[in-house]
Amino acid sequence: MLSFEDFTPDQSKSNSTAAAPAAPIQQTQTITQLPPAAAVKKPVVPQQVETISFVPEEVGAGVTGVEEINFNAKRLKVDDKRIINCRADLNQLVPFKYEWAWQKYLDGCANHWMPQEISMARDIALWKDPKGLSDDERLIVKRNLGFFSTADSLVANNLVLALYRHITNPECRQYLLRQSFEEAVHTHAYQYIVESLGLDEGEIFNMYREVPSIHNKDAFELEFTQELADPNFNTGTPETDQRFLRNLIAYYCIMEGLFFYVGFVQMLSFGRQNKMTGSSEQFQYILRDESMHLNFGIDMINQIKAENPHLWTPEFEKELIALFERGLDLEYAYAEATMPRGVLGLNSAMFSEYLRYIANRRMKQIGLPEQYPTAKNPFPWMSEMLDLKKEKNFFETRVIDYQTGGALSWE
Repeated sequence: MLSFEDFTPDQSKSNSTAAAPAAPIQQTQTITQLPPAAAVKKPVVPQQVETISFVPEEVGAGVTGVEEINFNAKRLKVDDKRIINCRADLNQLVPFKYEWAWQKYLDGCANHWMPQEISMARDIALWKDPKGLSDDERLIVKRNLGFFSTADSLVANNLVLALYRHITNPECRQYLLRQSFEEAVHTHAYQYIVESLGLDEGEIFNMYREVPSIHNKDAFELEFTQELADPNFNTGTPETDQRFLRNLIAYYCIMEGLFFYVGFVQMLSFGRQNKMTGSSEQFQYILRDESMHLNFGIDMINQIKAENPHLWTPEFEKELIALFERGLDLEYAYAEATMPRGVLGLNSAMFSEYLRYIANRRMKQIGLPEQYPTAKNPFPWMSEMLDLKKEKNFFETRVIDYQTGGALSWE
C-alpha cells in the first residue's frame, strides 16, 4: 500500500557567497491583551504580555530563501545563479539567467483553464444510456480516472515536498509554483468528471490501492519522492546530486513523459469518435499542460548536466536506462489491464510499439542512447492534439456561468 511520511523542511546551516553579513535585523512583534469590554471603567493602557524576536537561522548546503536578510550585501550577478547548489540570494528573481524558465512560466499562465469551462452534458447523457458505451469502454474511462487522479497528486507532492527546496534558482522555482497549481487543476478535473458521471468515488480514488497495474506505477514513482523528502537529504555531493537528477528524470521523463501516454491516447480516442467529448477535451488540455511540464523538466535536466558534467557517468547512464526499461514494463502492463480486448480502434500490441517510440524520444532528449531504434509511432494524430488552439474548442463549449477574477463577488 502506498504511504507518504510527513515532511518537515530541513533548516540546517549554509554559507553565502555574498559580502560579509551585517548584524541581523531584529524583527519584534508585540502581542497585546485587552480586558473585557464590560470591565472597562477608564482608558486602559494595553499590557505587553510577550515579545518575540525572530532571527532566521542560516541554512546549510544551499540558499532556500528563508535565511537572514543581510543589509548592504552585494548585488546579485547573473553568473552567480545555478539550478542546484547555488548560494546566491534566492529572493532575487532578476536578473534572469535562465530565460527559458521564465518564458515557460509565462506560457503556462497564458494556457490557463479550469474544468468548469467544459460542458459535461453530452458525457452524462452517454454514460447514463445503457447502450451508450460498451463495458470495455467504461473500464477504460474508470481506470484512467483512477490512475490519473492519484498520479497528479504524486507529482504535486514531489514538486512541493522534494524538488522545490533543492532547486536554488528563483525563475525555475517560479515555474514550479505554476506547475504545482496546474497539478491541482488536473486533480480537480478528474473529480469534476467523476462527480458529473455519478461514478463511485470510493472505487475511483482507491484504485491505486486495489488495481495492481495502477499501484505498481505509483509505487515506482513514490520511491523517488520518499528519498528526496527525507529532511536529512541535501544536494552538494556527486552521490546526492545524482540522486536528485534521477528523481527529475523519473518524474518528468517517466511519469509525465511515459506513464501518462497510454491514458492520453485512450481518452483522446473517445473524442475522435465523438464519444465522451467533455472528458476527452479536458484530457486534451491536461496533455497540453503535461507537455509543457515535460519540456521544462528536460530543459532543467540538461542545464544541470551542463553545469555538473561529472554527474553523467557511464554507470549513471546504465542506471537510467534500467529505469526506463522498468517504466516500459509497468506502462505496458497498465495498457493490458485497461484494454484486455481491442476497442476504440486500439489494442495493447499497438501500445507496445508506441511506448518504445516514446521512450526513445525521452532518452534522446536528455542525451541517452535510444534503445529501440526500429520503434515507430502508430498514433501520429497525437501531435495534432498539441497543436490545436484552446480558443477553438472553448468558443463552442464554454459554459456561461464561469466567472473571471474581476467578476467574482467577495461577499
